[in-house]
Amino acid sequence: MDRRLTASNGRVADPALEGKVRAARFVAGAPARVTAPLEDLRPAPGAMRDRQLLWGEEVLVYERLEGWAFVRAVRDGYVGYMRSAALGAPRPATHRVAVPATHLYEAESIKSPDRAHLSFGARIAVVAECRHFWETADGYIPKKHLRPLDRPFADPVTVAQLFFGVPYLWGGNSILGIDCSGLVQAAHLACDIACPGDSDLQLAALGHETWAPPKRGDLWFWKGHVALVVDEETLIHANAHHMAVAYEPLGAAELRIRAQGDGEVVMRKRL
Repeated sequence: MDRRLTASNGRVADPALEGKVRAARFVAGAPARVTAPLEDLRPAPGAMRDRQLLWGEEVLVYERLEGWAFVRAVRDGYVGYMRSAALGAPRPATHRVAVPATHLYEAESIKSPDRAHLSFGARIAVVAECRHFWETADGYIPKKHLRPLDRPFADPVTVAQLFFGVPYLWGGNSILGIDCSGLVQAAHLACDIACPGDSDLQLAALGHETWAPPKRGDLWFWKGHVALVVDEETLIHANAHHMAVAYEPLGAAELRIRAQGDGEVVMRKRL
């Protein structure tokens, strides 16, 4: 079983896994939400991140132990450990941050202290509308920076382009740093398209195989890498060659990736 998607650590496990894994206890996850602007999700306490979770995202908590919580992310089923201090009581979101980044202010003024820096995709619970700001339970956010959850984006490529120039970060999921699969996931989730967090899982789950002429929104997969087609000549992807989210000609990307020893395109897919 894929440990990234298996809610079991030997001490506790999800009841749906009873008879499939060994655990001291089978417990239903308790709903919670991320209360840090950005939080690493790790395979073990203190380990290097697998992925990251954003402000307001929902998780199920199976265990809290020595300052760590064993959780499953609702957005994609990814399992791991995060700091217990970065979790709060569940609160249904109404909006998402729909610009590359925004600030959460203490008061209804751009001159008031800023409480948090929030990335694209952070989930927000709006409680009231002001003249230029949305009021939330935690502070105020400029109205132009939020979009209701019931108004998803229509084009994953448009979303990906908001991240142009963002530095590459292994396991990153935010405007502060993102990797290839994080970019693809952010782009699709913003359009209400279910999307796993890693490129191998995306290869298995997204779209259908096509070797037709490239079309906007197509996904090109290499071993361990994924990119989005912008048009018939161009990709956008987060990559370690540019150390950023960058545009690259399709042919040049194929040649460069082959030359650096990472092989050929293994699959082209279309939603």
